[in-house]
Amino acid sequence: MTSSRPDWASVVVYEATAEACRTVIARAAEADVVVKANGVGVFDDELLDGVMDAAGSHALRVYWDVDAPATLAELRQAPDHPLRRRLPRIDAVLTYGGGPPVVAAYEAMGARLCRPIYNALDPATHQPAPPQPRFAADLSFLGNRLPDREERVERFFLEPAARNPQGRYIIGGSGWETKGLPANVAHIGHVGTADHNAFNSSPLAVLNIARDSMAEVGFSPATRVFEAAGAAACLITDAWTGVELFLTPDEEILVARDGQDVTDHLRALTPARARAIGDAARRRTLAEHTYARRGAEVDVLLREALAARRERSAA
Repeated sequence: MTSSRPDWASVVVYEATAEACRTVIARAAEADVVVKANGVGVFDDELLDGVMDAAGSHALRVYWDVDAPATLAELRQAPDHPLRRRLPRIDAVLTYGGGPPVVAAYEAMGARLCRPIYNALDPATHQPAPPQPRFAADLSFLGNRLPDREERVERFFLEPAARNPQGRYIIGGSGWETKGLPANVAHIGHVGTADHNAFNSSPLAVLNIARDSMAEVGFSPATRVFEAAGAAACLITDAWTGVELFLTPDEEILVARDGQDVTDHLRALTPARARAIGDAARRRTLAEHTYARRGAEVDVLLREALAARRERSAA
């Protein structure tokens, strides 16, 4: 959690205790909108049942899924899962991403309404920065070493780097220190958020690699896609369904089906074209993909859902 607290909300961090869980559940009775996010890590089932039961008859009940592919896989394997039992009585399911496949899956399981709320850009945080020599490279990738992404990192980043020994490649994130890397790949470890703008602004191109589940489902742009666009980086992404809904391929982003595509993009990329693609991505993102726009979208959705709930209650 950041140190700055919003002036429009009261932020309370509860301890991971049974008593705190009961306190949270009791507070749900006071709300007009009750939201349960998945993956809390402790008392997940108790919080789901508790806050939904405690919510007043007038209140809107929302489930916010930050990893829909994983949640849906879990629900398919467990017909008696607490969330699956709850879905018909939840007013809205909001998801991290996923598009039509996720919406269809949730609705098939009984959800009244499912709507993806995609990641976005905070223009006050992510913006172009002066290039820094320590981040200078032909291609950079930032991401922790994860089991459900490592094979794609090998195909889309490490193999292209090995095929171009004269090029300079940078990988940031935790876990890569024990991975065998080509000699021209520099592992720089954790990159703090204060350095993300410079990291994105310094190389010729920045690579985005989706997790396996997100790539399979599609329609799931990572936060780093918009962070890089905000810094006017020339972004190369692995291919996933729906990318064109967010950025236009070959104009605002470069799409790679495999490592050879990554290599071909880099060979054809000049600094001038990289700047043009990055600038176009930044313009599109500022116009359509900011958190202010996402917030307005959620506000409209909640107001409409509250109105629909009042109509059902009055019938």
